[in-house]
Amino acid sequence: MKIICSHCGQRYSVAEERIKQFGSHVIFPCPSCKNKIEINLADQSPTPSERSPQLQQRATGEELIKMILGSVNDLPAMPQVAERARKILADKNCSFSMVAHVIEADQAIATKVLKLANSAFYSIMGRVTSIQHAAMVLGTKTLYQVLQIACTEPVLSARLPGYGQNSGDLWRHSLAVAACSRAIAKRRNPSIIDDGFSAGLLHDCGKLILDPYLGARSEAFQNCLVQEKKKVFEAERILLGVDHAHIAAYVCEKWQIPKQLFSAIQYHHTPSLLRVHELAFIVHLANAVMHVPDISTLRDIADIEAEPEAIKFLGLDINQIALVWQESSDYVIKTIGSL
Repeated sequence: MKIICSHCGQRYSVAEERIKQFGSHVIFPCPSCKNKIEINLADQSPTPSERSPQLQQRATGEELIKMILGSVNDLPAMPQVAERARKILADKNCSFSMVAHVIEADQAIATKVLKLANSAFYSIMGRVTSIQHAAMVLGTKTLYQVLQIACTEPVLSARLPGYGQNSGDLWRHSLAVAACSRAIAKRRNPSIIDDGFSAGLLHDCGKLILDPYLGARSEAFQNCLVQEKKKVFEAERILLGVDHAHIAAYVCEKWQIPKQLFSAIQYHHTPSLLRVHELAFIVHLANAVMHVPDISTLRDIADIEAEPEAIKFLGLDINQIALVWQESSDYVIKTIGSL
C-alpha cells in the first residue's frame, strides 16, 4: 500500500501484510522528516485499483461518497515549500533572506516564481534576478501569491473530460476568480485581499476529484445540464450526492490550506447559507463575474448569476463590476503568458 507523510510529503510503498503484523492502528516515524505517520487500517478507503471506472459508475449512496472521499488521497501533495513559506511569512519578524531560503530549496518552484516576478503584470521596477530580490521588489504578501500560482498551476491545469474541460480551462478560470476576488476585496475590505486571492484560486479544486465520477455518468450529467437546466453543482449533488465545493474542503485539508479559507470555498455557490460571510460573498461574486464571457454585454448587475444577498452586501455597481472583470482578465492573460 502507498503511504504519504502528511508533514514532508514523502511517499513510501509498504506491504499491507507487514503493517498488519503490528495491528490495525500503527504509528511510526517518517524516515525522512522523523515526524509521526499514523495508519488506521480499519479506516482505509478503497485503493485506486478498487475505484475502477466500472465501480465508479455502479456505486451509489454512501458507498459512492466514501469512494469519492477516498479519491482525495490520490491527488499529488502540494509542494511543501508553500506551507513552509506561509509559516515563515506569518512571523512578523521574518526577513527577505529567510523567505528566499525556503523557496530556493525547491528549484523548480523557484524558477517559476522568478519567471512570474518578471512577467508583464509584476515586473514594474526592472528585472528581478533572485528570490530575495523578488521579495524586496514585490513585498512578501505579493510574493506569496506568486508562489501559490507556481505551486498550483501544474495540478489545476489538468484536463477534466467529465466536465468537458480541456487542459488549462480550470486553471484559467481559477486564476481569474483569484484575481477578481482580490480586486473585490481591495475595494470592499483590503485586510482580506490575500485570503480572497487564495480562496479564489482554490475554489474549484474539488472538480479534480469529481471529474472521473461525472465522466462515468456523462449522459446523465449532460441531461441534467441541458434538459433539466440544472447548474453544475446542482447536477453533481443529484448524481453523486456531493458537489465540488463540498469536496474542495477535503482537498484543502490534504494540501494544508489555512482553515479560515474552508468556508468561503465550501460555500462559494451558496454563501447565503452562512448568513453573513464576507469572504464567501466575495468568492461567490467573483466566480459569477468571471463566468461572464463579455462584460460589455452586461446591462444590469442583476443579470449576473449571483445571489442577491452577495450583490447587496458587497455593494459594487455595474461600473465597478466592469472594472474588476477587465482587471482580472488582463491579469490572467499576462500571468499565463509568462508561464
